[in-house]
Amino acid sequence: MKTLRVLTGITTSGTPHLGNYVGAIRPTVRASRLAHVDSYYFLADYHALIKVGEPARVQRSTLEIAATWLACGLDPEQVTFYRQSDIPEIPELTWLLTCVTGKGLLNRAHAYKASVDKNNAAGLEPDDGVTAGLFMYPVLMAADILMFNAHKVPVGRDQVQHIEMARDMAASFNHLYGEHFTLPEAEIEAHVATLPGLDGRKMSKSYDNTIPLFAPRDQLRKLIMGIVTDSKAPGEPKETEGSALFQIYQAFASAEETAALAQAYAEGIAWGDAKQRLFERLDQEIAPMRAVYDELISDPTRIERTLRAGAEKARAMSRPFTDRLRHAVGLRALDSAGRDAPAAAKSGKTAAPVFKQYRENDGQFRFKLLDSRGALLLQSTGFASPKDAAQAIARLRHEGTAALADLQPRLEMLGDIAAVASALAHFKEQA
Repeated sequence: MKTLRVLTGITTSGTPHLGNYVGAIRPTVRASRLAHVDSYYFLADYHALIKVGEPARVQRSTLEIAATWLACGLDPEQVTFYRQSDIPEIPELTWLLTCVTGKGLLNRAHAYKASVDKNNAAGLEPDDGVTAGLFMYPVLMAADILMFNAHKVPVGRDQVQHIEMARDMAASFNHLYGEHFTLPEAEIEAHVATLPGLDGRKMSKSYDNTIPLFAPRDQLRKLIMGIVTDSKAPGEPKETEGSALFQIYQAFASAEETAALAQAYAEGIAWGDAKQRLFERLDQEIAPMRAVYDELISDPTRIERTLRAGAEKARAMSRPFTDRLRHAVGLRALDSAGRDAPAAAKSGKTAAPVFKQYRENDGQFRFKLLDSRGALLLQSTGFASPKDAAQAIARLRHEGTAALADLQPRLEMLGDIAAVASALAHFKEQA
């Protein structure tokens, strides 16, 4: 049985490049072959609309990225592979999350802050040119992740904040409406999560410094020969630290090959020779996949069929889950009071009290105790770590009212003591 759900997407705003490959495509394709991993891969075309106003470019990029994933070994029969815009439940979830997300949280998003800082430096209004789409980007990303309750999300280091924000949104929703969302975790592959581009900055379509993954062999060599290096002559020792050429090579080479190039740097290898070595190592890995890619890109109908089949597979989960969420927030048929009553009530069973642990927007971890009817009995103050909060819950579960005196400074009593004592007695009985 698959126990780990992994989800990742690529924005359809340009041609896939080496940074996409080593940071997202390669590690997740490898993970998709593991017996215990349930993999979700999507083409983030809604995200593309935030920064691309060229419809033909979005469409072409969608085709190229889909073909890339398939050429790199993704098996659509073994994973869930879909286009974001084919899942209408995702924008609906985006709105539900918007309604529980503090504006202050979104104000701290790196992309938004960078735009504001740029405007301030230019003497413009802080929000000049900032669309609501850019501001709300983290909520849409959270909806992508939470719709399928992903456990792990492979991302570059610059995207870790968005995973933390998704956790905060999930915790806020769970706090208000019950436990519906898994809190996701970022997963970063060491050394290659952020790959440098031709100019040494992060490889990004925004900087126009990318190396297309499936560029023809001659173009690939030309691009690599154009990577910016320092002016050290052949024979002069060279530093691997900060060398874009070395970092790209390291992302593709084995530990032994990397060590050999580091030694060559120390011995003063000529930059032209180092670039040729990088080209040969890249082409060794890419050439077989390039042949498959060229075949796929010439057959868009085949790819479209694959994506539509993937969307149906994804919606088999997203439709019933969204129905659950709609019911949780009160979007219900007016005649559903009896029909939609909880199963426990229908069967005559009595619901049990429950502890709920969550993370607030301030980063602190808290918990609350609800009685069998969902009434709030007590609320904790903030703990620095989830472990500390869990330990306090464990004491209350096992010691009952005897733990209240020690924990009193960390608790706010919202129900009468008799109700609290009754709820805690339930847990002691179950222990």
